Amino acid sequence: MVEPFPKKRLLDLDLLGKQLLIRADLNAPLVDGRVADDARLHAALPGIRAAHAAGAGVVLASHLGRPGGRIDPRLTLRPVADRLARLLGAPVRFDPTRASADQPPERVGSGATLLLENLRFHPGETANDPDFGARLAAWGDEYANDAFGTAHRAHASTVACARRFARAAGGPLLERELRVLGGALHAPRRPFVAVLGGAKISDKLAVVRSLLDRADAVLVGGAMAYTFLGAAGHATGRSLMDPERLDEASALLRRHASRLVLPTDHLAAPDPDHEGEATFFPATTTPAGWMGLDIGLETRRDFSTRLQRAATIIWNGPMGMFERRAFAGGTESVAAAVAKTAGQGATTIVGGGDSLAALRRLGTGDGVGHLSTGGGAMLTLLAGQSLPGVEALADA
Repeated sequence: MVEPFPKKRLLDLDLLGKQLLIRADLNAPLVDGRVADDARLHAALPGIRAAHAAGAGVVLASHLGRPGGRIDPRLTLRPVADRLARLLGAPVRFDPTRASADQPPERVGSGATLLLENLRFHPGETANDPDFGARLAAWGDEYANDAFGTAHRAHASTVACARRFARAAGGPLLERELRVLGGALHAPRRPFVAVLGGAKISDKLAVVRSLLDRADAVLVGGAMAYTFLGAAGHATGRSLMDPERLDEASALLRRHASRLVLPTDHLAAPDPDHEGEATFFPATTTPAGWMGLDIGLETRRDFSTRLQRAATIIWNGPMGMFERRAFAGGTESVAAAVAKTAGQGATTIVGGGDSLAALRRLGTGDGVGHLSTGGGAMLTLLAGQSLPGVEALADA
């Protein structure tokens, strides 16, 4: 089921002859001054093209990396403008002298596109500075937020700027993310299985709690599993474990023993550099001085079986130290199971950089129903929390 979009949509705006300021997410990785992965640029194209088709000139605003409120030539958006122009098949103007909209705004003709310099070159962006938001707002007659990946941030371009427009709208990418994720959370096809991994349980404990109230099973892997294993009284060796979260983890285990699924075995080593010594152990056993770095073979089979029986799947986070080849097997087994279940008609939603990378490595990403563009925003939504960048938009 797809949830109704609660906010005004880009296509609801009368854009003929207008200038539309779009907060896009063009935060693409750069290597040697060139865009290394243009997935986010592709995701921004429908909103830009829809605005052009409606007769608008488009001004794009985005951040890139974390320059800390200072101009960093290594994080200029010029390479993004060049790649975006190739994808659009039309020029994308870029003027570095207008960094962070410091200069007076100019008019952009109907069907044309201008990209502003990196918003985070200005300290007012991450501070949600009202004055900087007002200066950004001067670039548009209308405003649309199409950057789901930053919707969980109360920044000037997503909140202070948006609130200066009576008809602040959501773009098609933002709309699709909220519809798909909202539908999976509030009216999922069942069985509904969630898979969570990654290093920091502090980032995802609220997500675990929220999903346990909604899903039929929550499968936990990655380093965050060791806080739950520790809470269950098992030795975790040198595995990443958060002692400050043991009480919360223990409470969740007691309350949701049948739905909170932990690894039954794991792959451990003295440290990540000692790949040759990696050995499978029961998850209840971690030798002193060793650390768990991936889920084990039995767990991979169990997780895969549960996923292949699901009608709705949400996956965020790797099952181990995915960046090391020796410890990528668990993440890749989950990726393969998710892709196979998607091919059988299940609703599948994947977010988080490592999870998406695993799908790309296996060449199975195209089969997944929805690849989320925002890991942090996705987690905020899954935790049942509001997104400031969405709250700032006009209601439908």
